Amino acid sequence: MKMEISRFSIFLLSFSALLFFASATTAPENFLQCLLRHSPPSYPIAPAIFTSNNASYSSVLETYIRNLRFNTSTTPKPFLILTALHESHVKVAILCARIHDLQMKIRSGGHDYEGVSYVSDVVPFFVLDMFNLRDISVDVKTETAWVQTGATLGEVYYRIAEKIKFHGFPAGVCPTVGVGGHFGGGGYGNMMRKYGLSVDQIIDAKIVDVYGNLLDRKAMGEDLFWAIIGGGGSSFGVVVAYKIRTVRVPETVTVFRVGRTLEDNDVTEIVDQWQRVAHVIDKDLFIRVTFDVVNGSRSGKKTLRATFIALFLGDSERLLSVMNKSFPKLGLKKSDCLEMSWLQSVLFWTNFPQGTSVDELLSRTPQVLTHLKRKSDYVKTLIPKEKLNQIWKKMIELEKPTMTFNPYGGRMAEIPSNATPFPHRAGNLWKIQYATNWDEQGTQQANHFIDLTRKLYKFMTPFVAKNPRTAFLNYRDLDIGVNHNGKRSYYEGRVFGIKYFEGNFDRLVKIKTKVDPHNFFRNEQSIPRFPYVGR
Repeated sequence: MKMEISRFSIFLLSFSALLFFASATTAPENFLQCLLRHSPPSYPIAPAIFTSNNASYSSVLETYIRNLRFNTSTTPKPFLILTALHESHVKVAILCARIHDLQMKIRSGGHDYEGVSYVSDVVPFFVLDMFNLRDISVDVKTETAWVQTGATLGEVYYRIAEKIKFHGFPAGVCPTVGVGGHFGGGGYGNMMRKYGLSVDQIIDAKIVDVYGNLLDRKAMGEDLFWAIIGGGGSSFGVVVAYKIRTVRVPETVTVFRVGRTLEDNDVTEIVDQWQRVAHVIDKDLFIRVTFDVVNGSRSGKKTLRATFIALFLGDSERLLSVMNKSFPKLGLKKSDCLEMSWLQSVLFWTNFPQGTSVDELLSRTPQVLTHLKRKSDYVKTLIPKEKLNQIWKKMIELEKPTMTFNPYGGRMAEIPSNATPFPHRAGNLWKIQYATNWDEQGTQQANHFIDLTRKLYKFMTPFVAKNPRTAFLNYRDLDIGVNHNGKRSYYEGRVFGIKYFEGNFDRLVKIKTKVDPHNFFRNEQSIPRFPYVGR
């Protein structure tokens, strides 16, 4: 009898495994048939579908991979890419993915640092790629614009300037970044001290929810609207468009890029003055400082370089007056300053050669593609000068990782921390981005450079925000509390949720639980549901 029970148990296990295997292998095919069966008559979905059998599949997948760490032969690949050509295709994708219980990744520009929008450890999965949904409709009279989430920041800037003279938008300095992920995580740029974040200028949105409904702000309600302007839109649905307020920029702005090295300057004194004034200086001025290790011009030995890059919403004469009064130790000269239009300043900040046509903002091809790792921190207290010297020493020792300090203050300190899910407002002096780029191929090399980044991050622990040690969602970092099955519990989600959203996290969880009770919209760091759904 025991033998018969044992054999029957083995049979059941084997049969279950067979069913699971059959389900796993047929789900993609069934999903494909579902897409075709529900194709809208007016907008055929077939031209938007790319499977691995399609000759263009690799090109479509790789065109928007911005981190070469995730473009290898061993990187998990989607079984299908749906390059939505119409909002109705988004609805069909959600419907069929729910029916066949498939994970959907949502990609707009592919700049997410950890490849979350097009890579998954949960297979099979597919990618809903938004790059075809890129319409930008500017209303001159109201000084607003509807922007579809597949548009790039460069396209947004160009189309605004094309229609409304002396207007721009406070968003990132990289033109090829996609609107969807950038706005969804908050979005910041070099006008944030004047105008705040991208999400601070969003006044409406259109989202397809888990039930396939296309909702605007009025229809979705204020809770869901609040969640998708900084809380990671892909946790709650598929945002297809945002309505933004454009902002006014002067006819002439001024930029500069000035480097100082330890070999030739007292970098510590300059940076010490920067940290005291950058967050309280004129709101029209944003001065970023980037630290890297270079060969000294005289000694040839490794030395630290601090590069100060600025945008000033005004002419050079007024800029020099502000700098001489507030930041004299940098020693800025008239010859360091370049006057130009705001649109041209975007090219300057992206390191395009001077004189490059602004038409380059319409290009979707990044200037550089490389392997990379990023991490982030916030600084709330000044770093003593002797500690700055220790940081320089550590950076020279590690050699490869760089750091960028982005100043806060101004408008960022005036907006309440719960106005949007993005919480890092008053009390933050600056944000740090840790960055390591490399060209070497292979897992061993990647692990080496990632480890160097982590070492610098660990060294900086005493100097940054604590309890929690906060982080920026748009600088996605999967070192922080990740359960790779994409179905983590509420308690696991708190690990990264509190770092990214602080006191706003629990409100995001409540909204998530209400609008997506079965956790269809999920990724490695999506907002989790509360343990008891419906409460």
